[in-house]
Amino acid sequence: MGCDIIQCNEKLLEFEQLIENREKKHWKGTLRTGVDLGTANIVLAVVDEENQPVAGATFPSTVVRDGIVVDYVGAVQAVTKLKDQLEELLGETLDAGACAIPPGILSGNVKAIGNVVESAGFRLTEIVDEPTAAAAVLGITDGAVVDVGGGTTGISILENGKVIYTSDEPTGGTHMTLVLAGFYGCSTQDAEIMKRDPSQESNVFPVVKPVVEKMAAIVKRSLEKYPVDTVYVVGGACCFTQFEAVFEKYLGISVVKPAAPLLVTPLGIAMNCTE
Repeated sequence: MGCDIIQCNEKLLEFEQLIENREKKHWKGTLRTGVDLGTANIVLAVVDEENQPVAGATFPSTVVRDGIVVDYVGAVQAVTKLKDQLEELLGETLDAGACAIPPGILSGNVKAIGNVVESAGFRLTEIVDEPTAAAAVLGITDGAVVDVGGGTTGISILENGKVIYTSDEPTGGTHMTLVLAGFYGCSTQDAEIMKRDPSQESNVFPVVKPVVEKMAAIVKRSLEKYPVDTVYVVGGACCFTQFEAVFEKYLGISVVKPAAPLLVTPLGIAMNCTE
């Protein structure tokens, strides 16, 4: 089954607006929450029984690095704060929560991520892998999902709705920031601000393009063993308008980037929050 990108984008843009405007939407049935502990951002997504986005919140954070919780107390505090914000907005207690793990993570780190969610006051119902979460939003059962995170580029190959191959290699948004800082002779904090500013893309993308090409090379190696027709890219580090064009040229196949790519995985985690 292929991705209905128009319907997918409508849902993602609606979710993005709910976060930006700190709004809520009317819902049906029980609410479920997805907790995405990213390297650069923590995102909470709330959906109803029909998998429609109801509310969300995000917080820039460095408490997790490449799927490993490096500041447990900070992670719990951040998730608890976001949970409190959303409960106040909704006038409802958020009970069921799910989280996600990147490909290839060790079992001890999986437990730590689950413990963060439980310590923040959620009843943990599911730990899903990130590509499966993304595929739920994209509505795909076959193809490659590439999650370009803060520290790594993860790729998963799906066949008939099942993940048949995963790989995760160190090259992500953090590497873009380091390259920018070196090129412009500025701090990594200033480079990060520049990278996230859409109005600066003409100054940023030519500098970080080699990093994007390295990400594409990582994906190409995986596709040699598991060829697909389409690659779907998600994650905060692929937000540049020229990102998918570089990937398409390098890979020679169709590359699809949904709207609000940072929010794909969090929304998918919430959709996978089942009893």
